[in-house]
Amino acid sequence: MTLRPATDLGFLLHKHPDRVQEFEQSSGMARVFYPEAGEDRCTAALLLEIDPVRLARSRGSSSPDFSLGQYVNDRPYAASSLLASALADVFRTARTGRCASRQDLADGPIPLEIGLPALPCRGGADLAHRLFGPLGWEVGAEAVPLDPGFPAWGESRYVRLALRGNVRLADALNHLYVLLPVLDDAKHYWLAGDEVDKLVRAGEGWLAGHPDKGLITRRYLGRRWALTRAAFARLAELGDDVEESLDPPVEEEPGAEAVSDDRPGDNLSDKPEDQPGDKPEDKPGDGAGEERVPLNTLRREAVVAVLREVGARTVLDLGCGSGQLLSALLADPAFAKVAGMDVSARALAMADRRLRTDRMPDAKRARLELFQGSLTYTDARLAGYDAAVLMEVVEHVDPPRLPALERVVFGTARPAHVIVTTPNVEHNVRYELLAGARRHPDHRFEWNRAEFARWVAGVCETYGYAADLRPVGEDDPEVGPPTQMAVFSRREERS
Repeated sequence: MTLRPATDLGFLLHKHPDRVQEFEQSSGMARVFYPEAGEDRCTAALLLEIDPVRLARSRGSSSPDFSLGQYVNDRPYAASSLLASALADVFRTARTGRCASRQDLADGPIPLEIGLPALPCRGGADLAHRLFGPLGWEVGAEAVPLDPGFPAWGESRYVRLALRGNVRLADALNHLYVLLPVLDDAKHYWLAGDEVDKLVRAGEGWLAGHPDKGLITRRYLGRRWALTRAAFARLAELGDDVEESLDPPVEEEPGAEAVSDDRPGDNLSDKPEDQPGDKPEDKPGDGAGEERVPLNTLRREAVVAVLREVGARTVLDLGCGSGQLLSALLADPAFAKVAGMDVSARALAMADRRLRTDRMPDAKRARLELFQGSLTYTDARLAGYDAAVLMEVVEHVDPPRLPALERVVFGTARPAHVIVTTPNVEHNVRYELLAGARRHPDHRFEWNRAEFARWVAGVCETYGYAADLRPVGEDDPEVGPPTQMAVFSRREERS
């Protein structure tokens, strides 16, 4: 703060400038101290020291951190929902705008500067401008390079964020509390039903009128449909809108549970289609309230149709996740054997529960096999199938490991047919909520149509396949379909 006497910031924050204060958090220790405290300028710092062991023990089932990431991650160095939670706890009274000794100061705007040296920002610096700019902030957002010594490596997903403006302190704290996890597009704790109340309280006076309130609400609530709908109803009461236009929800199949994707590298589990309603690609089209078939359903139906077209009797779903495709295949007796492989034991357990194998008739159970494995290692269990499916899988593999996947699937297993689907990055401009980001945080890349065609051609030339390229979803005349599919057939199998 730069308003004289600047040390009044201590009164507003209810934290004395002459002391270092500590606050125990579920994820570690938060400390408040003042690097400078003078008449002309006063700076308060909030430092959250993450305890990886404590974070792992308190980790909710919806946390996006995968198992190794509980101990080796960027949480100690990057602002995130954990910092937002610490801010809410440490400055609880300041966020309400109460200050008995300086209430007149707390009630009005004051000159403030806020700095965050490393903020995860899925959407880049432009998204930071979009979210903070309408709130009266002068925004400085600079992308952090992966390594300053190697500029060719490009930029990381982090930005250095600097905010400056005449803003009421309580509003400033609430802006940070809501927008830090929104920019990160992740929450590292369990999302309970009271998240809607937290959002509405923190967003009072500014969220209902924000031009990007839809994006903010969906991201803050982890794209949980029920929570998002409740929040929009509450915000409609506070704002000028009579009703918020929302896409229809995509219902999870009975017995399934929604999980966050937490794959490190080639962990090919919990595919985006296993989280209906949580991803922008699950809602094709932009018509408000328009009843459309979700893209994950179109994708699954397209794959099943191709398997019937090629006459496959035995099918292997590689990276089967929680088993939605397996369920569709088992429902058709034409598929005599259906197998699912995934590197994640948790995903296989979810598939087992989804399919209700404990109550499955013996004849149907005899057609199903589930096993754990990795697509980048040769495995004799992958051989002998009429067809293999890689549905929304390849984009989760680091590019340097793709040749290993190709060798395992097309070179060693060599099914008669391989079906591959992957997002078409050109179509991303049709999804407002993406804001320039990839469709899923774990995507290592997303191909445009030409790049996908080149990859398909290379596989065909190397391993003796031919392929047909097909659209999945509405084929936009300008940017193509949302999903692109390749149907590979071994050359000796084609008539």
